[in-house]
Formats: sequence, C-alpha cells, structure tokens
Amino acid sequence: MTLQAPAVAPPGGSFEGLTSQLPRAMEWLRRNLFSSFSNTLLTLLVLALFVLVVPPFFNWAVTDATISGDSRAACTGSGACWTFIKLRLHTFLWGHYPDSELWRVGAAALLLVGFSIPVMRDTVRHRGIYLLLLLTVFPLIAAILLAGGVLGLPEVDTSEWGGLMLDVIISFVTVAGALPLGILLALGRRSQLDVVKYLSIAFIELWRSVPLLTVLFMSAVMLPLFLPHGVSIDRLIRAMVAFTLFNAAYMAETVRGGLQGVPVGQEEAAVSLGLGFWRVQGFVVLPQALRIVVPGIVNNIVDLFKDTSLVTIISLVDLLGAVEQALKDPAWLGLAKEGYIFTAALFFVCCFAMSSYGRRFERRLNRHRTGTT
Repeated sequence: MTLQAPAVAPPGGSFEGLTSQLPRAMEWLRRNLFSSFSNTLLTLLVLALFVLVVPPFFNWAVTDATISGDSRAACTGSGACWTFIKLRLHTFLWGHYPDSELWRVGAAALLLVGFSIPVMRDTVRHRGIYLLLLLTVFPLIAAILLAGGVLGLPEVDTSEWGGLMLDVIISFVTVAGALPLGILLALGRRSQLDVVKYLSIAFIELWRSVPLLTVLFMSAVMLPLFLPHGVSIDRLIRAMVAFTLFNAAYMAETVRGGLQGVPVGQEEAAVSLGLGFWRVQGFVVLPQALRIVVPGIVNNIVDLFKDTSLVTIISLVDLLGAVEQALKDPAWLGLAKEGYIFTAALFFVCCFAMSSYGRRFERRLNRHRTGTT
C-alpha cells in the first residue's frame, strides 16, 4: 500500500477557497482590462510602458544610488546622488532657521497635532470648540514660538523661515482665514440687501479675475508704496494676506454651490419655526451646504498648498525655492533631477494625505445616505 502525504492548505484558507477566487479574479481582469480590442491594446501599451520606464528608474533611484558621504565626491556611481538631499535636508525642511532654536519648530508641530486630534476624532464632543481653538489660539501660540521676541525667546526673523515649514505655515493661515471669509461672502452674495450683495459680488469677481502672481507682486512691491512713511509690514504677512483674500473668493463660490444645493423648503421651514437669519444659516443651511461641498473645499486646499511655491517670486524661500537655491551651489551643479523628484515626492505625500483625509471626512458626513462610498 502506498502512503500519500496529505495536501497542505495554503495559509489563511483552503485549496477550494483559493480556486474559487481564481475565476473571479480572471473575470475582473477580463471585464476591466481586456473587455474589448481597444481596451486590451491600451492595457498592453500601459504594461509595455511600465516595463520600459519603471526598472531603469528603480535602478537609478535605488540600486545604483548613493546616499552616504558628506560631499559631491561620494557620488561616483551612475545612479542618483541622494547625498545632496541628505546634506541639504535642513534647508529643505525649515530653511535657515537657527539650529539652536529648532526645538521651537518641533514644539509648534506637536501643538498642531495636539490641537488637530480632537477635531479629527469622531468620538470627541463639542468639536466646534476645538476647531475654534485650532483656528485662533494655536496660531497665536505658534507665532510666539516661531517668531520669538517675547517671553525670553530670541527673535527669529521671517527671512530665516523657509522650506516645507513655510509652505505649511502659509497654507494653514490662508485656510484659517479664507474659509470663514468665503462663507460670509457666499452668504453675502445671496443676501436680500443690495449693498451687501453687490459688494460681495464685486469682491469675489475682482479677486477671481486677477492672476495670483499679480496679487503676490502687488503685495510685495506695490503695497509698501502706499504705506505711510516709516510704516512697514513683514513680507510674509503681506503674502499670507494676499493668499487669504485670493482664496476666499474661490471658497465663496465653492460654498455658494453648496448653498444652492440645499432645498429651499429647509430654510422656509426653519423660518416658520421663528428662527432668525443667523440661526437658520448656522443650524440648518450651512451644515447641509458644507457637507455637499467637502470635495470642492478639499480641492481648493490642495491647490492652495501647491500654489504656495509661487512665493519664491517675492524672495520667500519655500521648499521649491530652497531646492533651486541649493542647485545653484557650484558644489552641487547638475543634480536637478534629484532635487525636483524630492520636491515632487514631498508635495505628493502632503497633498495625498489631505485628499485621503478629505475623502474619509466626506464618507463620515454622508453615513446617513445609503450607497455612499
């Protein structure tokens, strides 16, 4: 009698389960990738492009890359010279902020996380209060920490701020100012008072009709000419005000689209119950409108974060500006690919994180709807 070894089921399931999955996988491939001649041809072209591009890039970026050493001389191979990124990482992340004061940057980052966690968690009650603290108290504490000059902290001029830190600061301040201002403008554009309505329309159309580059140039070059003699405003503050006013106009139109999506009967029912205008808007209309336009608001925030790189034209050194300055150093000439790939990767990570949280937030707000993904 011949003994046969028993078949060993794969981890996590049986052979029957594995074989039952194969037909479904093949059906998915056929339906999504090979459903027609044109779809099959497109799939094969994408696969061919993948084979042609990915392996050489992987060899250049990983296999043949150099990350050790403390000078350009260490990059002797044919791959990427990540040594350049490693040695310049300080400048790319927070500009020329003094090394001895970097604990203040870390403290501000920890405070941002601490103030943000209650706002992002579903189980926290009264999240509106925490959101208000995030948009008011946190910026004040962060400004004291980063700028100094009070409480015994040495002053650090904003000209020494830079890198990714500067992009985050401009984005946060702009969103904190543009979103509430945009909501007020959207309500003003729908107001029954002609003065409020047409002033809101004029503001929105003016800022939407002017290129952002022009706005930044005016904040850096033109505005100081109209200030009284001896009065000056920090260049970074001027840039953040310009960003806020510009993005408030786009936020207003996004929110207005949500307001138009709220059934008129909702507002009429609230008025019939004796609620005043601000109660109707705050408790009935705006919650529904903002739920509708979450994707649009997130899209505006992502666009804003990428647009912060434009501050390089007014001599503010953000992440992209820091990379461009480093590439002008004779010791690191010819490493533009490494610098721009690193910049693109950091921007992608930040924007993807914001988009992912935006989708999660949208799903959480729309749980009451069946079929929401």
